Amino acid sequence: MVKAWEPDRVLDLACGSGDLALAIKRKLPDAAITAADFSREMLAMAHRKGVQRTVLADALHLPFGDGSFECVTVAFGLRNMADWSAALRETARVLTSSGHLLVLDFSTPRGILQPAYRFYLRRMLPRIAGLITGHKQAYDYLGSSIETFPFGKAMTRLIQGSGFEAAAGFPLTGGIATIYTASKENAARLSPP
Repeated sequence: MVKAWEPDRVLDLACGSGDLALAIKRKLPDAAITAADFSREMLAMAHRKGVQRTVLADALHLPFGDGSFECVTVAFGLRNMADWSAALRETARVLTSSGHLLVLDFSTPRGILQPAYRFYLRRMLPRIAGLITGHKQAYDYLGSSIETFPFGKAMTRLIQGSGFEAAAGFPLTGGIATIYTASKENAARLSPP
């Protein structure tokens, strides 16, 4: 039986409140997990939840050396970064030569789901969330950020053009969210046959 690859050093970028970092730690208890975010408030929340190592960091200028991590994860954060390509290039920089990237973010479903989903994003979500939170504008932004964020082949091209190869997308829930995976450029050539 072949043992699954388990990285020793993982960076959860744009970690928010730390939920993904904690899930990774449960799955990889011996790995060193670093949770990074540009928001002190989110990092404080992550720390209160039990994330051990938190780092205040801008994804466009990470405070880590080249090749510091074997895996970088970004869940629902890349879409909100000022420059997606620059963030991906910086992610590639901090990965080892055989490092892996995992990105989870919203996408726009195709086919029969698309009109209903767009109606929900533009009309329903902002109103309902605005009534609950009192911040309708934040949810107006959410819908437009999802619709303008590249997905599918556009996202895999963006990832591959930023220092990665073998980028692939795996749509979830009919395409409402997608997981993208990639390996660092030249990783396949550096691996033993």
